[in-house]
This record gives sequence, structure tokens and C-alpha cells, in this order.
Amino acid sequence: MNNIDWNFIVEVVSKSTFETLQMVLFSGIFSTLLGFPLGILLYSTNTNGIFPKPVFNQILSRIVDILRSFPFIILMVLLFPLSRLILHTAIGTKATIIPLSIAAAPFVARIIEGALIEVDPGVIQAARAMGSTNFQIIFKVLIPEAMPSIVSGITLTIINLIGYSAMAGTIGGGGLGDLAIRYGYQRNRPEIMIPAVIVIIVLVLLIQMTGTLITNKIISKR
Repeated sequence: MNNIDWNFIVEVVSKSTFETLQMVLFSGIFSTLLGFPLGILLYSTNTNGIFPKPVFNQILSRIVDILRSFPFIILMVLLFPLSRLILHTAIGTKATIIPLSIAAAPFVARIIEGALIEVDPGVIQAARAMGSTNFQIIFKVLIPEAMPSIVSGITLTIINLIGYSAMAGTIGGGGLGDLAIRYGYQRNRPEIMIPAVIVIIVLVLLIQMTGTLITNKIISKR
């Protein structure tokens, strides 16, 4: 224990934590930008939606389900060419953001769809009776009413992204997962692996607490 270089451990854990936060932040933003409109479309075009299009809905739903069914590691390997095309590399933190975003987008879409389905149909009927357009119903009625469920779902998505980012470390994605596996496990250095795992756990707890706090605040203002 006396031979452990704690300064080095603090340095590498801090660097890897920053990489993980970078991956999760940007992939969280991009997956939400991709998944949010998909979720609205999935809800709006189903048989009970505000503008039903059953055939389109079935096609879109199957595409979302197929993307959700891919194990993340396989999906990441399949998306290496896309990362290389956009960023000229398939390895590292920035390259990992692309497969992370695409992997999480279908999950976000289903979360948004489920949150909108939970909205009381009577609220939608009342909005229609007042002459609201479909656009107004979606953005002024459905989304505000579903916001607590949406925030809870996005929180869950971010937590899943932390898990995905850790898995990405097995194939050169960087971050805490890469540190724990490559430096901690493979080199048999528990003094590196254990802090990395603890930081991941702390991040998950902090994100869950923040999401719960925001959700409760939204509910209390109603």
C-alpha cells in the first residue's frame, strides 16, 4: 500500500471522470434531440393518437424496436464506420458519443411515447373543443402534462448512458469504464479499479437524486 502513487490515481480518475461526463452529456443531448420527435411521432400516429397513421406508425415502431434490440457493444462496432466518417476516428471519447446517442435515441423515443400516453384524454378533448391545432395540443398540452414522466425517463436514460459508456471502455471508448477494465482489472490494480467504480456509483446516485428533485418540483407547482 505504501508504494501506491495516490497523485497518479487522482489524476487518472479525474481525467476519466471528465471523459465519462463528456460522453454522457453530449450523447444525452443528442439522443434526446433524436428520440424526442420520434416519441411524439410514435404517440401521435398510433390508432388513438391525435393524427392516426397506422401503417406509418407500425413501420416506425418496428424500426425503433430493431434499434433497441441491438446489444450496445455490437451496435458500437457496427457504427465504427459512421464515427470514422464524421470524426475521422472510431476510438476515443468523442467517437463514442455517436454510437451512444444512436443507441439511446430509441429508448428515449419509447419513454416520450409512454409519457404522452399517460396524459388524460379528457385534457386533449378539452383542448380540441377550444380550437387548438395539433401542434398546440402537442407542445402546449401534452408535453407540459407529461413533463414529470419525461424528466423521470430522461433521468433513467442518462443513468443507462453511464452504463453504456462504461461498456464502451472495453473497446477503446475511454472514460471510467476504460480505466476500471484496462488499468484496474487487466493489470490487477484494485487501487485504480475500486475508485473508478465508486465514482460511477456516485454519478448514478447524484443523477437519480437530481432527476427525482426536478420531477417533484414540477409536480408541486401544479
